[in-house]
Amino acid sequence: MDAERAHHVSFSALRFLDSLPLLNRLLRLVLARGTRDEVEVLGLPFPNRVGLAAGFDKNGEGVRALSALGFGHIEVGTITAHAQPGNDRPRLFRLRENLALLNRMGFNNQGARQASFNIEAQRRALSALPGRARPIVGINIGKTKVVPGADAVEDYAASARALAPLADYLVINVSSPNTPGLRDLQSVASLEPIVSAVKATAAEVVENPRSTLGHVPLLVKIAPDLNDEDVIEICRLAVRLGVDGLITTNTTIDRDVLNGEEAEFARSQSGGISGRPLAARSLEVLRLVKATVGNELTVISVGGIADARDVRARLAAGADLVQVYSEMIYSGPFWPGRVIRGTKAHGLLAAQR
Repeated sequence: MDAERAHHVSFSALRFLDSLPLLNRLLRLVLARGTRDEVEVLGLPFPNRVGLAAGFDKNGEGVRALSALGFGHIEVGTITAHAQPGNDRPRLFRLRENLALLNRMGFNNQGARQASFNIEAQRRALSALPGRARPIVGINIGKTKVVPGADAVEDYAASARALAPLADYLVINVSSPNTPGLRDLQSVASLEPIVSAVKATAAEVVENPRSTLGHVPLLVKIAPDLNDEDVIEICRLAVRLGVDGLITTNTTIDRDVLNGEEAEFARSQSGGISGRPLAARSLEVLRLVKATVGNELTVISVGGIADARDVRARLAAGADLVQVYSEMIYSGPFWPGRVIRGTKAHGLLAAQR
């Protein structure tokens, strides 16, 4: 089956099962068993340290269903101020030999206004669950494709205006390779006014944030393809502007991370690569960020995580939280719970020693 169609079918099936009162309880009993491992990060009570990265639920339509898999947080998006169809199909490919994905989706989403309705409905659905079963909800915002770079600041601010009241935390995405010119916004000169505008807008529209920080936590998601000097500059900018954290990293445009015939295929296609081949650079960027900022910023590590050992390695390298996505496509719905339980068991053994 076409990879994008398979995604829609599986996601729709999960949402349908979650809508059935008895089956949704069974889902949580089977899939989310033993995943409770509370931690406070960003002034928020995370049920555990492992979350679902942005890209799976682009419109905020299935947060409660996805929480049945055991995730401690779910990041919705990427959402743009205006609805857009994304790039032409096919735009999502499985690279099975490398256990990777190649996508050039292009921020296909229903727009910030419709997403706000979806997420509000999902928050009502989550309120019916016991408090310990409710995940933290992050919202990832990006630039609308047809909006010129010169107008990016207001575009991001418009998304923040609609979505900040529904977000436990917000993420500025300036690192996807699938929107022309987007990665140029990672430069310090371009990023600074965007961060300032989003922070000011969120403060304006959210009087009572859920975080004990006293504001809606704001993070920036960066690319693995930045050179080390640029990573350091973004870290310094984030600290100076009072950004709360960084997400390291987005997909890569580097085809050399792939092996075999799939590498040649990927060189003939545009888009970003995620999955196991991204692990080495993602970990490298995480270590660089931590060496630069220490404990001044929260760091969420994502990219190439295959099992509980990878999660433990990211936490040992300084990550506060970890996100996953691509491996779930290959390992199935039982995989998140196994990873979380494996990470939790290791922590208990370490504490006992």
